[in-house]
Amino acid sequence: MDRFEWCDGQLTLDENLVVQKSGVALYDGQEKTSFEGGMLMLTTHRLLWRAYRNNNCVLCLSLSLCVYIEEQPSGFTKSAKIIVHLHPALANKAPGPAASSSFTYVRLSFRESGEKEFFRYFKEQLENKKWEKTDTVPPPQQIQQSAPRHRAGIIGIERAIQKKQEDTDKNISQAFEDLSNLMEKAKEMVHLSKTIANKIKEKQGDITEDETVRFKSYLLSMGIPNPVTRETHGTGDRYYNQLAHELNDILEIPINDCGGMMTLTDAYCRVNRARGMELLSPEDLLHACEIMESLKLNIRFRVFDSGVMVLQSRSHNEEETIEKTVDMVKKKGSATAEELSQLIGVSVILAKERLLLTEKVGGVCRDENVEGLRFYPNLFLDSAA
Repeated sequence: MDRFEWCDGQLTLDENLVVQKSGVALYDGQEKTSFEGGMLMLTTHRLLWRAYRNNNCVLCLSLSLCVYIEEQPSGFTKSAKIIVHLHPALANKAPGPAASSSFTYVRLSFRESGEKEFFRYFKEQLENKKWEKTDTVPPPQQIQQSAPRHRAGIIGIERAIQKKQEDTDKNISQAFEDLSNLMEKAKEMVHLSKTIANKIKEKQGDITEDETVRFKSYLLSMGIPNPVTRETHGTGDRYYNQLAHELNDILEIPINDCGGMMTLTDAYCRVNRARGMELLSPEDLLHACEIMESLKLNIRFRVFDSGVMVLQSRSHNEEETIEKTVDMVKKKGSATAEELSQLIGVSVILAKERLLLTEKVGGVCRDENVEGLRFYPNLFLDSAA
């Protein structure tokens, strides 16, 4: 703490505020101090600490005294800290809270979080060394002897914060412009992929039909060229009807490939991956799935007794699924949902629903113990037959 000096907390004309965090305590090495719960401010030249209850209690530390910094993560009852390793104190430095210290470092304890952001900015300022690039700034020990200088004070801090907000708004606007351009390019790429796929499909000779269809599926997996949105397809029933048709087109083949059934969570991930930047909300997806039955689409929405929601192919044969599940359990002697999912290549949730559905019609029996839920062939039904 012998490197800190008392100050009035005002910024010089060539000093700018970078970031500030509340609820910060100062440690002299490993020892606690009375400087707790204050406002810590990082400028381009100094660290400033101001007490909450006494605004006249302000400490400053020149960044030129900092050797390097490191992070100390939080523990069960300990807050995260930044360790600041320091050069020896100047012999003719201004008065401070301590005349001497046995430690060569101080710790900044962040009681209200925010240490990662502060550490990032702190490290940047130490790398920039702006205090060395300012020729007109006299060293700290000469400030009191020289003529009074104009200081920015509260107005300077407010201007620095305002400038930082303006720069942030400008960067955000530019980022959204870049995203818009990226979306336009993505639509062009998807359109191009469709064109290439159609030309390859029309080509006769060296390329087989299977290779053509496979390559077309790879190209179309890049995304949807014109996803259904409220801006392009209106609102209300018309929007949900168009969205249901789009979901049917996207998911029909993947659902058939995975056995005729897919959980709604998996479908949500697949659809949003294909839609790119035009992400779909869970509420819109659910509402569109609920009207699939009335639209007589190739896939339909179903909710199991357990509450699991799935999309199911209309051609899915439930009796055939139950028979296959019974045969697999008989061949293995017994099966859990995890084991069945590996055998048939579906998620554990769907494998469990198959077993529960088969149990409901008497195809299998359950054994529930400390190891979990395991299903066995229904020998009672076989004996009765």
